[in-house]
Amino acid sequence: MMCRITPLHSNRQRSARLSPTTAVAASFLAALSLAASADETSKAADAAADTGAAVLRVCATTSELPFSSQDKSGFENRIAEVVAQAMGRSVQFIWSSKPGIFAVRDQLNIKLCDVVMGLDTGDDRVLTTRPYYRAPYVFVQRKDSKLNIENWDSPDLQRAEKVSYIPGTAGEVMLTKLDLITKHVNYMHSLTNFQDKRNKYTRVPPERMVGEVADGTADLAVVFAPDVARYVKANDKLKMTVLPDNNVRVDGEPVPHHFDQSIAVRKDDKDLRAAVDAAVEKAKAKIEAILKEEGIPLLPAPPPRS
Repeated sequence: MMCRITPLHSNRQRSARLSPTTAVAASFLAALSLAASADETSKAADAAADTGAAVLRVCATTSELPFSSQDKSGFENRIAEVVAQAMGRSVQFIWSSKPGIFAVRDQLNIKLCDVVMGLDTGDDRVLTTRPYYRAPYVFVQRKDSKLNIENWDSPDLQRAEKVSYIPGTAGEVMLTKLDLITKHVNYMHSLTNFQDKRNKYTRVPPERMVGEVADGTADLAVVFAPDVARYVKANDKLKMTVLPDNNVRVDGEPVPHHFDQSIAVRKDDKDLRAAVDAAVEKAKAKIEAILKEEGIPLLPAPPPRS
């Protein structure tokens, strides 16, 4: 649900999906955010009053497509519905106007709702289910681009005039390593109209990132695939290139580019996690169909560690 800074999803950007390279930055943003307004918290508490076993209460944000929207058009809204159905429950979305990166702190942990969609597997703030999909970072380019950019070692990357990325993610780390961050940082800030980022989280609009590649304003976008897949799929001028997961920082430390995504519950809610795990397995075909319809390139699970 949220890249999210990511994958905040871990959540994600939204997400609270926090990769090892971005967890510190995302935690800092969360700590500096304003507390939920009394009015919003009161309304959420009222909505959360139904705690019957027949209801699955899902933390959700009102306006964070493609993940979540109050009209339930986000792909994570749709997945939550099929998971609830597989559990024999109805879904109840507990809405917040805050970005998804705050769902754990401002909704889940204070028991306004019981599950968060789309966090990085193993997020240490919560218990996570077995992954329901694995997705990569991608390059987004025009199909007719004269630049041949397939990975971070591609020589044509140096020729790109404008590259968009999301601060605090793998894209920023790798552009820094390649000494390209200064070249592209002003363009990145233009995507949020140079909003002041102090003491708040400012989302880089994924549809704008994609749109400016499509219209030729930018040469390349580097972003977590679930953030942009539906917008790339809808534009036949564009293509996504899956980035390999073998990248390292300048000091040799790995920079993860592929992430398992799970559903999260509170740390003391082991019974609910077990029930959600069983439902995810039962609904596997429906979940995969939603992800494929979204256009997300799905990766096989990594081999078990020896």
